[in-house]
Amino acid sequence: MSGQSTNSSRRSVWGGDRLPEGRCSVSVNLLGVDIDDLSQADIVTSIINKVVTSERAIFAYVNIYAINLAQSLAWFREFLNNACCAYCDGYGILLGARLAGFQLAHRSTPPDWISSLAYECVSHSITMFFLGGRPGIAERAATALTQRYPGLKINGTHHGYFESAPKGKDNQSLIQTINSSHSDILLIGMGMPLQEKWLSENWPNIDVKVALPVGALLDYLGGDKRRPPEWLAAHGMEWAGRLVFEPRRLWKRYLIGIPYFFLLVIRLRLGLARKAHA
Repeated sequence: MSGQSTNSSRRSVWGGDRLPEGRCSVSVNLLGVDIDDLSQADIVTSIINKVVTSERAIFAYVNIYAINLAQSLAWFREFLNNACCAYCDGYGILLGARLAGFQLAHRSTPPDWISSLAYECVSHSITMFFLGGRPGIAERAATALTQRYPGLKINGTHHGYFESAPKGKDNQSLIQTINSSHSDILLIGMGMPLQEKWLSENWPNIDVKVALPVGALLDYLGGDKRRPPEWLAAHGMEWAGRLVFEPRRLWKRYLIGIPYFFLLVIRLRLGLARKAHA
């Protein structure tokens, strides 16, 4: 039944162990999605370890929107459940897990740990490639991060506005650009679920060690979007700040998606989930 703890160490079709070694001994399954209970330090350490040991792996994130998408998109649910790691990105998931009868201790989001990752990349001579955002945003994001961390090597950038059909000219050219950059880590900020869809279709052909879907991270770094104040995030209300900044794009995700998620969790706790699926 969805809503139980597991401690599987099965191999992921996306590469790497399902649970990063020495980091996460327990994962929980919430509404059909496996979520690994990793701190920010755990995530960064696991990413660096994968690169250093030359293991290919995808690190995914799970928030309320991801759980909702996974209810209707089988490929997306499979992507999350087969990633090397799927960590909690949102206080709503922490609360939903508690309501379902178990706890997750950690919540991490890329904007919070990108600085730690950049620092470790400098220390280990690990290189990056930025993909996503409007034309010019990835370049500005790369400039901002390298100015903050001298010695950080970002070997290439590309915007997220391209024809993404797997065999299309744009897509093939992009993959060639990424591969010829000889980057270790690929950050993809094209929004959920587009970034996950692109990655699931192209991962076997991409010559990097670690891929990281990062949502709006590049937009924040490149100055295209404002991140809500820290005090909102500290109180689990970052979504409200994002809604104020982008009401037209995000109103449905939050004003409809959040109540829908908690309705699913309550039905799960009451033992009605199986009937609902039937």
